[in-house]
Amino acid sequence: MRRLILLLPFILFVHCKQQPAAPTGLVTESAMVVSAREESSKIGADIMKKGGNAFDAMVATELSLVISYPFAGSVGGGGFMVYRKNNGEVGGIDYREKAPLAAHKDMYLDSLGNVIPGLSTSGGTASGVPGTVAGVLKVHEKFGKLPLKEIIEPIIALAKKGVVITEKQASRLERYREQFIEANGDSSKYAMKFKAGDTLKNPEYANTLQKIMDEGRDGFYKGEIAQKLATFVQENGGYITEKDLAKYEAVWRDPIVFDYKDIKIISMSPPSSGGVTINQIFKMMEPYHLSDFGHNSTKTIQLFTEASRRAYADRNYFLGDPDFVDIPYDVLLNDEYLQERMSSFSFDQATLSSEVSHGEVEVVESSQTTHYSIVDSEGNAISATSTLNGGYGSKLYCAELGFFLNNEMDDFSAKPGVPNMFGLVGAEANSIAPEKRMLSSMTPTIVEKDGKLYMVVGTPGGSTIITAVAQTILNVYEFNLSMQEAVNAPRFHHQWLPDMVIFEPEGFTEELKSELKSKGYIINEERTPIIGKVDAIRVLPDGKLEGGADKRGDDTAVGF
Repeated sequence: MRRLILLLPFILFVHCKQQPAAPTGLVTESAMVVSAREESSKIGADIMKKGGNAFDAMVATELSLVISYPFAGSVGGGGFMVYRKNNGEVGGIDYREKAPLAAHKDMYLDSLGNVIPGLSTSGGTASGVPGTVAGVLKVHEKFGKLPLKEIIEPIIALAKKGVVITEKQASRLERYREQFIEANGDSSKYAMKFKAGDTLKNPEYANTLQKIMDEGRDGFYKGEIAQKLATFVQENGGYITEKDLAKYEAVWRDPIVFDYKDIKIISMSPPSSGGVTINQIFKMMEPYHLSDFGHNSTKTIQLFTEASRRAYADRNYFLGDPDFVDIPYDVLLNDEYLQERMSSFSFDQATLSSEVSHGEVEVVESSQTTHYSIVDSEGNAISATSTLNGGYGSKLYCAELGFFLNNEMDDFSAKPGVPNMFGLVGAEANSIAPEKRMLSSMTPTIVEKDGKLYMVVGTPGGSTIITAVAQTILNVYEFNLSMQEAVNAPRFHHQWLPDMVIFEPEGFTEELKSELKSKGYIINEERTPIIGKVDAIRVLPDGKLEGGADKRGDDTAVGF
């Protein structure tokens, strides 16, 4: 009896520990879309209400973000999507932008071999061949249920009606206004002063959508639109031709799939670096009892930082477009190799990044991205991240067609060893070549538990995407937070070089930072940006869905 009394608290503790956190985000019965703006989430959810599936909703959400969230949503960019069908089948599609045919390795260097500032980040010279339209139409062709007309008509209506500008959007537009004027002149639409409450309409984009609706892929990549787009880019010093557009193809790719303890993680494969890097981080952390250390505790931050440091060193050296580079997956994702990578780790002292090179293997982004997560009533799930790279991409706005062009060429290594706009130092594997896809940090991810759908997760955030996605998954799985709490929780980041830990402005005590400094960690006190805007969905034990829409943006979950 005495033994039973002593065991009772332990039994209760174990029982409590296994109970999933009560939801704090929006809960719906059947289907949900979580995206950067309510208008886009609603359009996607409405498509599913009409009988469409998650793939139809993807087309609607992606194409409508151009109107609701021009900061990052654009048919002038590209992205990645990972899916899991209700029968457990998984896959991915790569609609990442490509380097134009005229691109070459030294295109952004001067006669002395130095990188020319601005050439890969603004104006026509910065733009890769856009892939979004090809990507969503390929998805629709393979998996869609509703006719394209039914999906696109509500988006055309939204483009004509316009969206109301939020406070956050107004301040962003004002912040970039001078750059818009520099790229497009002072008479363009985005040279205007906008305030919260104004309506932003886009009839030109409605015409572009009409063409896509009537003619499918060729409506964008051939004929009138292709001609206008190529001419516009070239008039602004860029390289994209009608031939580049006609040749563009989105590519089906097998995702990176791995186990972490008793969950299965399905994430994007190269040219996204997300799946490989998150796989390495999780596998390096797996031997430790993370939940015992506590959420965002000194030990948790140390372990995560050291795993990230080593994974990013490998990412920056080995990863690139798999159609151009031989990536040594069998070594990079090997348990013994990863244990060896962590053998120099100690809780007593930080490892310096100068001591962590890329691993000994014989071989050889962007903050302003947008992510959306979708689950339909049949149990299909998609996780999609798309981008223009920088905020409003190259700032070059094609007024005739109604969208911004990407500045994705900056995601190549303009010169091996020289950091890009996100401070990522690349190597030869990610050098520029015609028709090559640039390496990305985008990490659309789906998680299974006990063979069932458990989470759909992703975020914008350039080089911080991978760490934000990983921390969100750990917040739910290891630290038993609800989906909304997991998304709201403060985040931190380390990416090998520069050798410093970045903390978000709130949620980390000075005492914790001092303790880390005493162990040799370098903390960036000047730069405390928000890290990512995670949009995620958790499947609850009763089959209902909990949305996690990031409070850092205007992000919204909509469902039924």
